[in-house]
Amino acid sequence: MDSTQVEFGLDTFGALTEDSNGELITHAQTVRDIVDDAVLADSVGLDFFGVGEHHRPDFAVSSPEMVLAAIAGRTERIRLGSAVTVLSSDDPVRVFERFATLDAVSNGRAEIVAGRGSFIESFPLFGYDLSDYEVLFEEKLELLAKLLREQPVTWQGTTRSALSNQQVFPSTEKPMPAWVGVGGSPESVVRTAKYGFNLFLAIIGGEPERFAPYIDLFHRAQDEYGIEHRPIAVHSPGLVAETDELAREIVEPGWTAMRRRMGRERGWPPPQPGDFEAEIETGALYVGAPETVAAKIAKTVTALGIDRFDLKYDQSQVTHETRQTSIGLYGERVVPMVKDMLADS
Repeated sequence: MDSTQVEFGLDTFGALTEDSNGELITHAQTVRDIVDDAVLADSVGLDFFGVGEHHRPDFAVSSPEMVLAAIAGRTERIRLGSAVTVLSSDDPVRVFERFATLDAVSNGRAEIVAGRGSFIESFPLFGYDLSDYEVLFEEKLELLAKLLREQPVTWQGTTRSALSNQQVFPSTEKPMPAWVGVGGSPESVVRTAKYGFNLFLAIIGGEPERFAPYIDLFHRAQDEYGIEHRPIAVHSPGLVAETDELAREIVEPGWTAMRRRMGRERGWPPPQPGDFEAEIETGALYVGAPETVAAKIAKTVTALGIDRFDLKYDQSQVTHETRQTSIGLYGERVVPMVKDMLADS
């Protein structure tokens, strides 16, 4: 990793924000606010803006490409991608076509981040059986890898109709970057290497340094498959405010509520006293003043040797105005400090 080439991005899952009275705003307004967030991210010099796909009431974005196309029309430089596209319940041909179209309207700024998704609502919605969870992703990732070469494709599997020497359009003017979002299983890391994708690690809890063995595995797997080493990105949640105290005060209520809600859905234990502070001090929450967040990002980048750090900025129960303040501080103060720290290390 060349520290001078490290990039910095933002990701959003499109979680509903609240107004000044604590009431949830509409899905439509949330989408419009996300577009404004990306315009701000572009203006403060960030490298990437990612939008996640969900199909549930607490998130507003079910079609990232549509939102990203709107962003493309109002930005000039920032690269645009999903975070993630739920490939298992989609058609790889249509995924390629939509992102190739986004690439055209954005003048070559589109990126695909494919994943299995952290929620399962899309499976029954689009008629897929959860018992096929593994084979759906394996086959569709293999097909997407072939499509990205932009040559006639011959492919056969069990999850969609076969292709025989067929080519998909529109063609791109240069290859689109394509990543696989990985939560941390060794099998997913090896699969990402096998098909020649970039690695996009979602580190949402615990010490980031514990992911170093997965990065080493990614390098070793690429060597075994004879594939050139691909870029590695990390995605983690956080928020920047003027002081550590203010940042914690803003984030804690929503973080605790989200942990309780997700725990009920997934069988996790409820958060315990001290969990929130521990995630900030040594875990995967990048919450604090610019100096605090910058030091933690620099430590993560150095420890893992990554090529890009993405801050998931849309914390729960936080107003749009607060999120925009966080974006401004991240781009204008945190990122320059991280670059200085990396240059001095």
